[in-house]
Order: sequence, then structure tokens, then C-alpha cells
Amino acid sequence: MSLRKILATVVGVAMSFSLVSQVWAKENIALIVSTLNNPFFVTLKEGAVQKANELGYDLVVLDSQNNPAKELANVEDTLVKGTKLILINPTDSEAVGNAVLAANKAGIPVITLDRTASKGEVVSHIASDNVAGGKMAGNFIFEKLGASAKVIQLQGIVGTSASRERGEGFTQSIQENNLTLLTAQPADFDRAKGMNVMQNLLTAYPNVQAVFAENDEMALGAMRAIQTAGRNDILVVGFDGTEDGIKSVSRGKLGATVAQQPNEIGAMGIEIADKVIKGEKVATQVPVELRLVTHIND
Repeated sequence: MSLRKILATVVGVAMSFSLVSQVWAKENIALIVSTLNNPFFVTLKEGAVQKANELGYDLVVLDSQNNPAKELANVEDTLVKGTKLILINPTDSEAVGNAVLAANKAGIPVITLDRTASKGEVVSHIASDNVAGGKMAGNFIFEKLGASAKVIQLQGIVGTSASRERGEGFTQSIQENNLTLLTAQPADFDRAKGMNVMQNLLTAYPNVQAVFAENDEMALGAMRAIQTAGRNDILVVGFDGTEDGIKSVSRGKLGATVAQQPNEIGAMGIEIADKVIKGEKVATQVPVELRLVTHIND
């Protein structure tokens, strides 16, 4: 073999080794989502995927299907596969604690998105101010209907920080504005359950004037029940600012939605993860701005 061919072979092998090394060097991050059967969390995932691609990370996305046991299994699976960091959107703030503790034991940093974890060490939590959002919804109902307005609250999944905090803010508004809470019933952040629960509540509380649903899916389900009952005199306010929710507001169906920015939450999660992996200091709480979307400003 000539010297030129030998040199060419050596250079080729070196380049191949360099490319393989670059692939191996690509850090693996896990994103574990409570459910991908909810448009809000799909958008959150999309924001994370886009930012991970921009920053050169290999993002593995796993769906917990609103099942804490599945969530724990997802975390354990990522730990076995050697992830550098876990981003987790908890199914339940209490139940996720075991998953966080498992990651802590393995020495893998954890960042929570949208919902907090009640146990274990989390390096950063990224979410909207749910208390402020719940209060924003109640204040809007007061502005439209005045004091003593009779309201129903549709709660999310019991045990999630998002449901608890949104309810806390809404309760503050009820007390400050002298609204009348007829009842608060869970519908698990689900559109079909929101419709079914609202159908029953319309029978039990025909004098209802407004509904606050702790997410847009339940709000849209409640709207379907209200329309089916032939009612057009009930103000419905949702939370999240999903595409379907904002469309309903623009059509004059939903009265308003407290809009989060799930895409931004996902993207910011990756940005914070990047800093953690690089050993940089990060804030323990990272707020994402809310805004009230009404028919006037949607």
C-alpha cells in the first residue's frame, strides 16, 4: 500500500472516530410527562423537544398516563439507561415523591415542571403562579357578575399542586369579592369527566351563574353540558390557554381562560437542565407569566 493510501486510511479512521465520539458525547435528558392525552402537556413536550434539539441534547420523552406506578417505572427505566437529568411533570405531588427519591439515590438531578413534588430533592421548579391564576379567574367572574354571584368550581386531579394552588387562589377571590360557592367537585382535568360532572351539577344547582374549571379541558366539557341543557346564561372560565380553549373564547363560548405558556415551560425546563448539567447555579423557583384571555384580547 502506498504512503498516500495509508495516510488517507488513517485520516478516514480518525474522522470516523471523531464522529462516533461526538454521538457518544450527546447528553441524554429524560422528560417524564403526567399524560400526553392532554393538549397542554403535548405543547409542553413540544417546547422541550425543540429547545433540546437547539442545544444538542438527546431528549427521551415518556408518558406516565396519569398513573403514579407508571411514572415510577419510567423514572427507574431512565436511571437504568444512564440519563444525565430528569425533567418530570408529576401525576400527583405526593405520589411522585418516591420517583424523585429514586433519582436522588442514583445521584441524578431532578427538575419539576408545572406541578411540585412533596418529597425528595428538586434542583428547580418551573411553573406559572397557579394561586395568582385562580384568583385572576375569580376576579373576572366578580367583574362580570358582581358580588354574591353563584359559582361552581370544577377541580382537577386531587393531590396535584396545580389543582390545590388554583383552588387556593380562587378561594381567596371568593372571600374577597363575596362570591357564593355552591359546590366544588373534581373532574380530574378531563373533558369527558367535566361534561359528566357538570350535567349532574346543573340538575342539583340550577341557579348557578358561573363555573370556574381548573383547566380548559374541564371547562370545554362543562360548556358542552351547559349547551346540551339549553342554557346560555352561565359564564365559564377555564385555565391553561390551550388552543381549543382560546378558540372557544374567540367564538364567544368560554368567557375567559387563564393562559399559561406550556411551550415556554418545556423550553425553559431544557434551558435550566443545560445549566445544571454544566454545573451552573440555577434558581429553585422559575415563574412563567400568566395572562387572562377574554373575547376582547384573545
